[in-house]
Amino acid sequence: MIDIHTHVLAGLDDGARALEESVSMLRIAAECGTTDLVATPHANLEFRYDPALIDAKIAELDTASGGIVRLYRGCDFHLCFENIQDALANPARYAINGRRYLLVEFPDLLIAKSTGEVFARLSEAGLTPVITHPERNFLLHSRLDELALWVEQGVLVQVTAQSFLGRFGPEAREISRELMRRGLVHFVASDAHDAEDRAPRLDQAYQHVARRYGSGRAEALFQINPRAAIEGAPLPEQPRPEPPSARKWSRLWR
Repeated sequence: MIDIHTHVLAGLDDGARALEESVSMLRIAAECGTTDLVATPHANLEFRYDPALIDAKIAELDTASGGIVRLYRGCDFHLCFENIQDALANPARYAINGRRYLLVEFPDLLIAKSTGEVFARLSEAGLTPVITHPERNFLLHSRLDELALWVEQGVLVQVTAQSFLGRFGPEAREISRELMRRGLVHFVASDAHDAEDRAPRLDQAYQHVARRYGSGRAEALFQINPRAAIEGAPLPEQPRPEPPSARKWSRLWR
């Protein structure tokens, strides 16, 4: 399996705190079947994103872990003005493995009305936005139809593995199921932050998705699509998303 969203590098954000913890995280990932992993520290107003430092940290971790997992650089990109302007000028700086796929994290308090226009500009610059963990963003829960429109325009979606298993509560789990039902999930990743509570393991979620949605769907979300993201290749044909619906979200809770 391939994990495209992790906070495994020590001392760069709110993820791993020390090199020893980073190594432990990689050992867990390898033991649970992950062969490739993208280190994606936050790029926001709190944590400075420095590609040269990240590359040095990746080299250090690769040596310390004995190369048990193949490592790549990416980032957890926050939609703020400074980031957007820099990404438009330097697309490869923030993309997974310097190619075309860009992990995008929404703020918890505001989703701008101009978001669709921002995505269009990023696409024109050669980037493919990948919205991270919408099932954990309460603002997006009532805007799934808008999310579906963004997907129709070429935006992709990544769900957190543990959301399927209830780690982030029943609402995140139900939203994950709704996104799957509507064909709006393209990647599943760990968003790992440590070696215990939020460890970089995908195996349990893979088994869950395979049982509930079929082995072919699991293979696409955990292996085929993530491989394309690392290589910068187009995704193979995806399930056609369900058209935006007028039904109210509250029906899911009846």
